[in-house]
Amino acid sequence: MDLKKSKNSSPRIKVIQKIYNSLMNPEALIDYPKSQYKKFIKDVVTGTLERSDLIEDRIKSYLSNDIDLTKTDKLLKIILFAAIFELMFKHNIPKKVIINEYLLASEHFLEKIQIGYLNAILDKISKELRKDD
Repeated sequence: MDLKKSKNSSPRIKVIQKIYNSLMNPEALIDYPKSQYKKFIKDVVTGTLERSDLIEDRIKSYLSNDIDLTKTDKLLKIILFAAIFELMFKHNIPKKVIINEYLLASEHFLEKIQIGYLNAILDKISKELRKDD
């Protein structure tokens, strides 16, 4: 039981939920309850939303043959954007950690085939964004 609780409290799950809620209710304020990850969650949510055009441009430049964002499932797209934001701007977090955390979090939202697709896309784009890692 405790394992399930700790699994659900992953900061990446909170990030995905907050971005989704923000896109569904654009006029609603995003609240960030007290948590040891509050600053991290707020940084990633705010950064992803503010830089979505830049992130989309990166996706199109590296993955134009691999993904059509207009036809991509909304949750898959949110997870992809948040992960790419972290790959671009959170250089203190290793790319493998970012990818693994988002793949784990995506198990709450996506089908297995979508998770495999997400993994392939994140792997490919992380090699472009983090050549030194």
